[in-house]
Amino acid sequence: MAGVIQKFFIASMFMWITPIAILYGFNHNLFPGSSHMSSYSLTLLSGFLAVISVNIVIAFYIYMAMKEPSDKHVPDPTFLAEAKASVSQSTLAEAGDTSQTRDKQE
Repeated sequence: MAGVIQKFFIASMFMWITPIAILYGFNHNLFPGSSHMSSYSLTLLSGFLAVISVNIVIAFYIYMAMKEPSDKHVPDPTFLAEAKASVSQSTLAEAGDTSQTRDKQE
């Protein structure tokens, strides 16, 4: 469980840091060729690249989540028992409700 939280935290940090770094780099002429662009073009390009970078981080996080082995996660037995009991109670209650409605209709 700690590994999942760690991956989520790292992905969240990159989702904040990467676009801010891109915007900062373009606004302070850290990227080659950005000093020759108009302010309008600079704003459009830096914003577009910042949005693309966030989408790349999200795609990478989804890839990492899908790559994680599914047999590693075992459901909690008490949760499963409570869920099965809840489902059986609801099906019994529904069956009782239909018989009562049938009796009322007759």
